[in-house]
This record gives sequence, C-alpha cells and structure tokens, in this order.
Amino acid sequence: MRKIREALRLHFEVGAREREIATACNIAPSTVHEYLRRAGLAGVSWPLPEDCSDKRLEELLFARHEQTGARSTPDWKAVQRELLKKNMTLTVVWEDYKKENPDGYERSQFCHLFREWEGTTEIRMSQNHRPGERLWIDWAGQTAPLTDPETGEVSRVPVFVSTFGVSQKLFAKAFPSMELEHWLAAHVAAFKVYGVLPTFAVPDNTKTGITSPNRYEPEFNLEYAEFARHYSLAVIPARVGKPRDKGKVENGVQRVEQRVLARLEGKTFLSLDELNDEIARLVAELNRLVMRGPEASRNQLFEEIDRSAARPLPNTHYEYASWKKAKVGPNHHVSFEGHGYSVPYTLVGRSVTIRCTAQVVQIFDGAKIVASHPRNLQRFGYTTLREHRPKSHREYEDWTPTRLVRWAGKCGASVGSLVQAMLEAKLYPQHGYNSAFGLISLGKKHGLKRLNAACARALAAGALSYKSVKTILEKGLDQTALDFDERPMPLHSNLRGAEYYKENS
Repeated sequence: MRKIREALRLHFEVGAREREIATACNIAPSTVHEYLRRAGLAGVSWPLPEDCSDKRLEELLFARHEQTGARSTPDWKAVQRELLKKNMTLTVVWEDYKKENPDGYERSQFCHLFREWEGTTEIRMSQNHRPGERLWIDWAGQTAPLTDPETGEVSRVPVFVSTFGVSQKLFAKAFPSMELEHWLAAHVAAFKVYGVLPTFAVPDNTKTGITSPNRYEPEFNLEYAEFARHYSLAVIPARVGKPRDKGKVENGVQRVEQRVLARLEGKTFLSLDELNDEIARLVAELNRLVMRGPEASRNQLFEEIDRSAARPLPNTHYEYASWKKAKVGPNHHVSFEGHGYSVPYTLVGRSVTIRCTAQVVQIFDGAKIVASHPRNLQRFGYTTLREHRPKSHREYEDWTPTRLVRWAGKCGASVGSLVQAMLEAKLYPQHGYNSAFGLISLGKKHGLKRLNAACARALAAGALSYKSVKTILEKGLDQTALDFDERPMPLHSNLRGAEYYKENS
C-alpha cells in the first residue's frame, strides 16, 4: 500500500500528473489512473486520517460497492505455485481467477496485491529457473558410516546429493568412492528415482568430471562428455566463487546432512545396500515435509510443477565406459589393459581413441568407429580381425602346407619334394613357409631348370634349407655332376608324411 499512499500524496499535495506519478512510483500510468479513480469514488483525499491503516485504505479503495458481500481474496500461495509452471504469466492466472470470481479484483489491482503479498512474505520460493529445467548435484561434505562385517572396522563413504528443479526435491545415495565411475552412476540413480530428465545439470566444479574448471569454457573428461551426450544433457558447472550458482544444492546438502546423515551416526550398517535403504527412507520423509512459504511438500511441488515440464527418460540408461587415447603400432594393433586389438592397417602411426565397456572395445579415429571387438581380459594376447590386415598378410594366412607343396611341384618335381621335406622338418609347418617362398623365388633369377637341379642336389646331400639351394646356384654346383651316389634321404624323426597334409589341408 506504500505506493498507493505515495501516488495519492503526489496527486493531491504536489499536483503531479499521472505519468509523472507513475515514473516516481515505478508503476504503470494505467495503475496510477485506477488508483485515482477509485480514490475519487471512495471520497478519499489528502492527507489521510491518522487512523487510516493499510487495511482500511484497501477497504475504502477496493471494497465492493454491491451488496452481495465482501470481495473474494485470492489464495496468493496458490497463485505463486501457478506462476512456477512453464510459460505461465500473472495475467493468465488473473484471467482464471476472474472467471471464477466475476466481481473480483481487476487485473491491475490483482497484480499489485500479489506483488505486495510476495514482497512481505517471510519465506519466498523464488523462481530463477524454469520448472523441470535444472538438476543441482554435489557430494555432501559429511560422509556416512559403513562397518566391515568381518573386522568390525568402521569406514566412511561419500554421499551424493541432488536437488531437482523448482520443487527442490531431494535425492541422496552413498557410494564406495568419488571416482568417476561412481559419480556417473550417481547421476543415473538420481534420474531413475526422479523418473524424468532435466535439461541442465549443474555440478560444482568437481575434478571428477571436469578436467579444466574454466569460468567460461570448462573442459569435461571423455566419460562425462559421453554421459551428457547419451542423455542430451547440457552440463553447466557452477562458477568458482559464485555460491548463488549452486545455492539450491547447497541448501539441499545442508538439509540432507541435518535430517539424514546426522541420524546415521552411531548406527551400524554392514553393507552399502543396507546403508542406502536407510538413506532412502529418511530422504523420502524429508521430501514429504511441508515447506514454509509455498506451504507444500517437495513431492507435491515436484508432481505439480517439475514432472510435466521435464523431459522423459531414454529407453536405455548410460553404461559406464573407460576412454583412452593410444597410438596404432606397426603391427596395426592398439593396447588396452595389456591386450592388443586390431585396427585397419592404414591407421598405423595414427592417434586414436579407445572406448571400453564391460563387454565391448571400440576404437575411434576422430568421431568414426574404425574397429569394434569383444572385450578380452587376457593380458599379452591379441584380438585380430582378418580384414584389418594388409592384403599380403591375408594371402599369407590363406596358405596351407598341401597347397604350398602343390604350388612348388609346378616348378618341378625336385622343387616340390624339397619344399615338402622342408615343411616336414619343422615342428610347425608354418615356420617353413618363408623358406619355401624364398626357394621358389630363386627360379625367377636362375630359371626353373637350374632350380630343379639345385634342389635335387640339396635333397641328395640332405641340405634342407633355402640357404643351401641359394649357395648351390650361386657357385654353379647345380651344373656339375654329383660326386656321390644319389640315394633317398633318411627320414627325420619328426617328419609327418603325406597323410598328415591330407588330413590338415
């Protein structure tokens, strides 16, 4: 009513015009006109009688002149809660009020009386953000007790706290540590309890998820960034040294510490699940308490205001994944926890990013997935896809002992016989592949006739190696007569014979 009194004083005592009064009182000219009109109808002049209280002045100016009873006073707390809804305005609320109360206050006085009430309310639920828009998150400063069932030793575990939207509905849960995996799991647990998603997450500048707490461009680690993308969530950290940015979560943390964590002291909890059951019970009680000011509980405000304005949950929740940067080695593999995973050989020497879940290992070149493998916990082993190898390597893998002996036989009977003998002399035939390829390649330089003669001489001498045949050819020994009888070479103890190759071809 202070502005009404000042408007009357300026009009009657100073003689100011309506627009001048509006500027001086910081109200609309139409509101000034309405005040003066009502003052004229009620016969109010200046100065006001000494015993004219604010209540009496309101009755004089805004009392109904009809004989149908007193004017209906709006439920200002209900009006305030309506204004917290998305896209709601005071004019729309007044229109709804006027439909139910045709003889009620006109818009200007309705708005004025609400502002007057709001300004004198002891506790206000100020609306700085849209309903369902933000989730404030932090670790509580106070930890919770957890007892080892075997040793009886009591340890302390951190407690995650979040406050949702305008309703300030609370969530709290204890975790084994503040490590990144538990930090993200806490977010997911909170989303499941709320049943909806905010648009923004407002954490403190915790090192768990933020690698560089820059005021204007904070940098998030890869895991937190992927988490935000999964939920289409914008993460806006509270600014350093700006306590008002996180006032709601700090207030929520304080409530949880006072009404939840304080009641856990002196009690014994033998498992994290047992501890969290008790925390959930106490938080549920806290959310049911009626708050002064809005005269409603956090649960009630959440259902009335935040839930409908928030976003629905995705079909699947985020699965924690570890990320690592790596360089592709010469063998076209990257290492994660001691195991090698193949990538296309064209990426040798490139820096890539590895993403690993409990089941899958994915390798990214920029934003593109270039390889995906089942996770293998074996250290010092390799998981390789054939298509990642160069063509020459793939062709090498396609060779079998039978195929190699057959191919060598096309160069001559002695060449085929020597290759078969070379493979049979190895513990594993594949160990003789390179020697066989090298032997056959000698025919390109010296001709197949000389190669066959050299292989016959090597067989006769029992010299079953590529180097022996190469020496025979270089020294021209293939063109001289043998100075000893050519006879079958004695079988080596580990030779397999033709039947082996038939079974394993």
